[in-house]
Amino acid sequence: QVQLVESGGGLVQAGGSLRLSCAASGRTFSTYTMGWFRQPPGKEREFVAIISRRGGSTNYADSAKGRFTISRDNAKNTVYLQIDSLKPGDTAVYYCAARLRPSLEIDFNLYDYWGQGTQVTVSS
Repeated sequence: QVQLVESGGGLVQAGGSLRLSCAASGRTFSTYTMGWFRQPPGKEREFVAIISRRGGSTNYADSAKGRFTISRDNAKNTVYLQIDSLKPGDTAVYYCAARLRPSLEIDFNLYDYWGQGTQVTVSS
């Protein structure tokens, strides 16, 4: 089992940047495929980005391409989400999730463990 704790959210102005972190504890971090999802107010949870176990492969939602960068540091048991040029539409609770199987899945139902989320609010 793995425990996930997100941090780095906050209130930022449009055009700003944030780096979200997700620290993992428990079972060996490098055995998990890691994903970031978000849930805007009043909407369903949606896929943002995913990274393979060793970090060699990534995939992004169309809305995230060009402004979001997912990365991981297996030595630190941490996955990151860099968000640049923030827009009000990025306002959401951001969650990291861990998946035991190696395939890069965008369906949040296929993830095994979740963090508690971190709030990102972008003001115009």
